[in-house]
Amino acid sequence: MKTQSFSKFAVLIAALATMTLSAFSQSNLTRHCSSVGGTIATDLAVVDSATTLGTATGDLKGAVTAAILSVTQNSDGTVSFTVQHHLVTETGDTISFSPATAVTWPLSQTRYAVIDYPVHINGGTGKYANARGDLDSIGEVDLGIGQTVFRYSGTVCLVAGN
Repeated sequence: MKTQSFSKFAVLIAALATMTLSAFSQSNLTRHCSSVGGTIATDLAVVDSATTLGTATGDLKGAVTAAILSVTQNSDGTVSFTVQHHLVTETGDTISFSPATAVTWPLSQTRYAVIDYPVHINGGTGKYANARGDLDSIGEVDLGIGQTVFRYSGTVCLVAGN
């Protein structure tokens, strides 16, 4: 009976040590931050009626999608598009994003100027594992012809060694 209790105690101590080391290593990640910028151009309704697909150029080169989660008419005349982005870099790494909201000003029945579009990076794979960052974009969305174009800029912080 003592051996079984000791074994359970040893397993518990090992689990606690692993959790402590994991938490310690996560809290002591060294991040290297750099400015990024580029353009994104996508076509609407390529995957489905609410999803764009296109390319990103500049520092975050690759393929990008944005699924429109909701559209809201705001009391000040602006229109908000809440979207979920996905990006695969040209080297095959992925970048994960929190849902983002683009605040737009209607220019016509189908065309919108993007006036505020903060986007938060919250990880990814490869070089972007544990990445954090914030981007802001300006641009235009034309629902009539199904095209978008954006200029993004911001900061991306990568874990040292990635």
